[in-house]
Amino acid sequence: MSDDWTGLSEAFSLWPGFAGSEARLINLSENHTFRLDLPDGTPAVLRVHRPSYHSRNAIESELAWMRALRRDAGLFTPRPLPGLDGVLVQQSAFMGQQRHMVAFAFEEGEEPCESDDLVPLFHQLGALAAQCHAHIEHWQLPPSFERQTWSAGAILDPDAIWGDWRLAPGVAGETRTALDALDLALRRRLAAYGATRDRFGLIHADMRLANLLVSDGVTRLIDFDDSGFSWFGYDFGAAVSFFEDSDRVPALREAWLKGYRVHRAFTREDEAMLDEMVLLRRMALLAWTGSHAETGLARDQHATFATGTADMAERYLTRGTIDR
Repeated sequence: MSDDWTGLSEAFSLWPGFAGSEARLINLSENHTFRLDLPDGTPAVLRVHRPSYHSRNAIESELAWMRALRRDAGLFTPRPLPGLDGVLVQQSAFMGQQRHMVAFAFEEGEEPCESDDLVPLFHQLGALAAQCHAHIEHWQLPPSFERQTWSAGAILDPDAIWGDWRLAPGVAGETRTALDALDLALRRRLAAYGATRDRFGLIHADMRLANLLVSDGVTRLIDFDDSGFSWFGYDFGAAVSFFEDSDRVPALREAWLKGYRVHRAFTREDEAMLDEMVLLRRMALLAWTGSHAETGLARDQHATFATGTADMAERYLTRGTIDR
């Protein structure tokens, strides 16, 4: 284990059978996510939460929805493992700070690659999104349920959830002018579209390729850490994260819609707003690249992400579409 993860080995004593595990970092975005090799030879996953992002209650609410989806809708969701005290959300020191931690059973599968044939995957992804959205229309939220809301303001305002897009690398000059115009257009369009119950509710909110596992051709969702309240179409916007400007997106959109409509209605008005959902997510990611510069993924985007977003904005503002 790297010496950089100060305190991690001490935290293992909070779960049965975890003491003495070997840890390997497998993802760093909002949280540190580790693969653990337990002393008995079985693997597990440990998520160490980013400080000051989610409250304990918000994490417990995420886990409650995951368990409800598995129980009520028969969907695959990650399986949290209780600690020695029977509690799912633990707390321990990590790198000099007290952090919330959740352990999960290890699940087999591979993260899909952008270079793969993604059309069949997006058909499945649309179906999964629809089943999640159908579930939330009938699920009674627990009284203390707490998740963030991915509204236009929560993404575009200076105090947005993932930071201020105006402070992201490369946002200056003509790029800033185009993005200011996009900001205003998105706010107007989303306000006119509205947030009625048939189009706005609890969603996964981060169905990008990195949060999928594919095994034997079956696509499964993992990492509900960003789940919250937003437009149902935002789940498609998140699905094309970091390749929103690819010429493959129109075909993926059609596949997603076909899969979605097998399980739940998605009106032509909803469909007409998908470009706005893609652009709203792109603006969220732009802010994220600035506020999460400690991650390799964010640093990889710094050279071109702002100008690429401005190019998408100009196509949308002049032609009414993000397609090339």
